[in-house]
Amino acid sequence: MGIAAAEDPKETKNHQNSLDEMEMKVVKFSRGKAANLAALRDKKLKGQLAGKEKLIGISAKAAAQAEKWFLPIEGGYLEPEGLEKTYRYTQQELGSSVDILSSRKPFDMILPELGPYTLEYTSNGRYMIVGGRKGHIGMMDMLSMDLIKEFQVRETVRDVAFLHNEQLFAVAQKKYPYIYNRHGTEIHCLKEHGKALKLQFLDKHFLLASINSFGQLHYQDMSTGEMIANHRTGLGRTDVMRVNPYNAVIGLGHAGGKVTMWKPTSVKPLVTMLCHNGPVKAVAFERGGHLMATAGVDKKIKIWDLRKYEVVHTHPARAESLDFSQKGLLAASNGSLVEVYRDAGGHDYKIYMKHRMVKGYQIGKVLFRPYEDICSIGHSMGFSSILVPGSGEANFDTFVENPVETAKQRREREVHALLNKLQPETVMLNPNMIGNVRQPKKKEKKTKKEVEEEIEDAVEAAKSTKVKNKTKGRSKPSKRAKKKEEEVLRAKRPLLDQYKEIGGNPEKKQRVGDKAELPKALQRFAKNKQS
Repeated sequence: MGIAAAEDPKETKNHQNSLDEMEMKVVKFSRGKAANLAALRDKKLKGQLAGKEKLIGISAKAAAQAEKWFLPIEGGYLEPEGLEKTYRYTQQELGSSVDILSSRKPFDMILPELGPYTLEYTSNGRYMIVGGRKGHIGMMDMLSMDLIKEFQVRETVRDVAFLHNEQLFAVAQKKYPYIYNRHGTEIHCLKEHGKALKLQFLDKHFLLASINSFGQLHYQDMSTGEMIANHRTGLGRTDVMRVNPYNAVIGLGHAGGKVTMWKPTSVKPLVTMLCHNGPVKAVAFERGGHLMATAGVDKKIKIWDLRKYEVVHTHPARAESLDFSQKGLLAASNGSLVEVYRDAGGHDYKIYMKHRMVKGYQIGKVLFRPYEDICSIGHSMGFSSILVPGSGEANFDTFVENPVETAKQRREREVHALLNKLQPETVMLNPNMIGNVRQPKKKEKKTKKEVEEEIEDAVEAAKSTKVKNKTKGRSKPSKRAKKKEEEVLRAKRPLLDQYKEIGGNPEKKQRVGDKAELPKALQRFAKNKQS
């Protein structure tokens, strides 16, 4: 017989760590918490949901194993040595240290006569559209650095936004927003939006949202052309608008220091937050949807936890534009300076990188490119691109977004997106509510009308009960009537307590002249109120 060898504690610890890591990945890929099926009474529905929960668990484990095997790439950040500071590294030093492909991505496009410029990327980060204030529109393929289309609209351009893919994009011009295709052909003129200042597209719902100069928020379905909603904010003109990628809720920054959050099916804001002591200059949402960054005229950049609606970090700095990267880095622009902040742990954001443009350049918008370590800058003299190591997602899922997709894959993705289009009613603060089983309430309070009806039914049942005939004078009419009254009171007693809890008082008769308004001919007969 062999002798059992003692287990190595180091191997046991490594095995336990790998199991814990696998469990964390399974939780990451599972679709939230499992439904509580114990409270369900329908056996058929309970069996169907149990089968689906089992399949979801199997798919989450398979996805976790695939990530462990096939996605070994990790995003790399700048790592200082000794007393070095990462924000002291310049773009020239970074360009000489990275690979050849990455060194070609930073650029400066100088267009001094048509700025300032704003820009936007597609969701997969491959295409970029730029819009100059004086009417210049350009579309580029950032993978090959080719100019696809360039044209002049000869009108003021305030904002640009891609629709579901690079085939269509919207431009907020002098009077109305316009829809163009990738060849520069005008497709639609959206006159109902009015003088739009900012545009945002909700890709899962195919909704184009705009805020105009009168403070009106419009939602229009780009697949059917139907105007879904038109909300008047009531807080004046604003050009600060951003969509939360987690729940598709629109965030607006106002001149009174408030930030409001909207959905298409509500005429009032879902949330109203007083964020600053002055006008709000910029709003940005993290990819996970739980963090929001705001900047105001009071020279403060605040990071908010949207699960508690509390400030978790405040940084004393001014910012004209904010943007979160896919890995949680925060870019802020002020004048000709761009600062990038990184979470050092516990939402403590410290300066990670700095980049100063040529003196006199006024930065209008900063935007991270998806799936790349690139931050694009639109300024008064054109637009530029800088390297920010660790900002982009290193591993992309081709079923979600594919930066190198072919024309056939793009058409298939467009068809699937239309088939899976979400309705405007699904926009809510907590999207996990969709598809959950409603839990039965422990005790539902009855309404006042229901209690009154129960009292009337109990009284009728008590009156209809028959009283036995008794001898020796105990069946007199007076005694029979008294017994019926006792039966009625006994039936009403348990229901009267419920009625009083709701707020009614059936024992007290309502005075005629108290609340009921009598006709003029009978008002002189009403009793005066006793003082």
